[in-house]
Amino acid sequence: MGLEEKLPSGFLLNTVENLASLARKSSVFPATFGLACCAIEMMTTGAGRYDLARFGMEVFRGSPRQADLMIVAGRVSQKMAPVLRQVYDQMPNPKWVISMGVCASSGGMFNNYAIVQGVDHIVPVDIYLPGCPPRPEMLMDAILKLHEKIRGEKLGVNREQAAREAEEAALKALPTIEMKGLLR
Repeated sequence: MGLEEKLPSGFLLNTVENLASLARKSSVFPATFGLACCAIEMMTTGAGRYDLARFGMEVFRGSPRQADLMIVAGRVSQKMAPVLRQVYDQMPNPKWVISMGVCASSGGMFNNYAIVQGVDHIVPVDIYLPGCPPRPEMLMDAILKLHEKIRGEKLGVNREQAAREAEEAALKALPTIEMKGLLR
């Protein structure tokens, strides 16, 4: 004998948190941050054949102040790292990051002083997308996984505290180049 049984049919019960997360999930605006060949695949994903508009992402924003998703597509050089961080800091909260391609995720085949060995040393990454370059279908799958993650996030002070802790942990992580074990 719950409240659901007393209401007439056609009523939907939900929490404000679930409704807000549904709205946030359905209106993610990506920022354009294409750095190399992966950017071409990212642009293809936004074209008519793959149609990101189905997921509420039809417009790639030119200004970070209008975006809440950064797709880092391609290798990040040491010179570009401060610019990437500045764009990330200008984005309003809540914000998410997809690391697209093996170069953005781990430096790829460019194991030298000029390329950052993983964008997660600059900004906290939510979804890692492998491939060289990853196909548009893979990016769409990563976006759908991000939607699931957004849908499960909490609102308010607890979310802000968790985001701060995740960012601090990501920035303190051991660089990939210094890791030992299966990599070397």
